Parts: sequence; structure tokens; C-alpha cells
Amino acid sequence: MRYGLIAGNGRFPLLALESARRLGHDVTVIAIREEAPAEVESLAPRCYWISLGQLGKLIEILKEEGIAEVVMCGQIKHSKIFSGIVPDWRLVKVLASLPSKNTGGLIGGVIKVLEGEGIQLRDSTTLLKPLLACAGAMTRRKPDKDELANIAYGRRVADALSGFDVGQAVAVCERACVALEAMEGTDAMLRRAAGLVNGRRLTLVKAARGREHLLFDVPVVGRDTIPAMRETGTTALAVEAERTLMLDKQEMIEAADEAGIAIVGVE
Repeated sequence: MRYGLIAGNGRFPLLALESARRLGHDVTVIAIREEAPAEVESLAPRCYWISLGQLGKLIEILKEEGIAEVVMCGQIKHSKIFSGIVPDWRLVKVLASLPSKNTGGLIGGVIKVLEGEGIQLRDSTTLLKPLLACAGAMTRRKPDKDELANIAYGRRVADALSGFDVGQAVAVCERACVALEAMEGTDAMLRRAAGLVNGRRLTLVKAARGREHLLFDVPVVGRDTIPAMRETGTTALAVEAERTLMLDKQEMIEAADEAGIAIVGVE
């Protein structure tokens, strides 16, 4: 298969490219200069660097390469989307057409423009299906009674927030919502929550948006999540089964086992 891969930050695009190489897919990378790791260049036969605001350049590259299917891999920080970028005329038109200028609305507008050019956005997890979270406990330790109650409550909060353009994580303590993720990211949110609970245990609940597709903004956890959980006294993590990517999945589970942290996939 031939794909275009729009690379954001983190290990997500690197793992996707490594998987594509093993599967024999021909992938052209369009790397976001403000976000993507430099290593993407060594993992793809063709790599183009563009600025975050260059929608016209993105379309031009895809057309020149004859690519009709694209995946988005890696986060683009909310704060960067709405501060400091210089949009080209194609992106200016998208911004002017949005009823609300949140991240989901902006990417949805970009998707419509791509579709108008005959370019289809595919599931972000297309190249990484084995790394999706499975249902049930994935660690040796299962969540205890109190953690399960926190998870159930946190899921209700996350579901209620799924239609809004805020983060995907909720920190819960004793069935009370302590903090919601915003632009600062999950680790910073956990540190903020830890400062409010006076040493009591936290539970982290991470949910997908309230939509059926996984075209963009897929929930991602990884081994780097575990040190932040240990630091903040967060003893359990709940993610959506089959809708959350676990980067370095086995290493993450082993690190959680060593720390006594429970990880569970909920349906």
C-alpha cells in the first residue's frame, strides 16, 4: 500500500514508520517542522518538512507524489495550533469557515479540504493495530475496589466531556474529579492533581473523544506515563480498549508491574 504519513510529535510516527517498513508499505512522510522528531527522515524513503500552517504545501506534496490515502500520526500540541503559526491562504479559508475554532473543528475542516482534492484520511492506528489496548487487566495487579469505583466515576466524567475540545484524561481521587486535562498534557495534569490531594491515591482515566472514528487525536499512553504516575501517587490507569494506543506496550506494562500500578482496558 502507498500512504502519506503526516508526522506530529512523540514516538507514534516513528513506530508507525517502523511497522510500515516491516509490512512493506510505501510511505511518504510529511513532517510538521514544529513537532516531528528528526528521526522520521531515516525511516522513510521520502520525507518533506512543512510548517504547521502550510495546508496548500501539504496538498501540493500529496498530489505530486500521487498519494490518495493519508494517516495522521503523533500529537500536535493545541497551544501551537492557535499561537504563532502563519497560515497560508488555504488554511485561512478553513479558519474563516469554522463555527468554533477548536482543534477538532480545525482538523475536521482540513479533512473536508483534503477530501475535496481526492485525498482520504485513514484511521491513525492503521499501521499499529497490535499496539491498541486490549480489554481487561493488562498488568499483574488488577485495580482494587476503590480504584474500580474511581474508574467508573472517571468514565462518566470523561464521557460527559467528550464533546468538548479539552484533553482526554481525568484524575480521580475517592470518586471525586480532581483535575481535567487541558493544553498542559497528562503528566502536568497529574502533578497539578497531586498538589490537591495531600498524598492520597489518584486514579487516571483516559478516554477517546465521543466519536466513532480514530482519524486523529487518538488517545496515546506509553512507558513515559509510568514515571509520572509513580511521582504523583497515581496507582491505576484505565484506557479505552481497542481505541487507545500503547506505545512501547510491553515495556510500559513491565514498568507498571515493577511500580505496582494497575492498567486496565475498559470497553
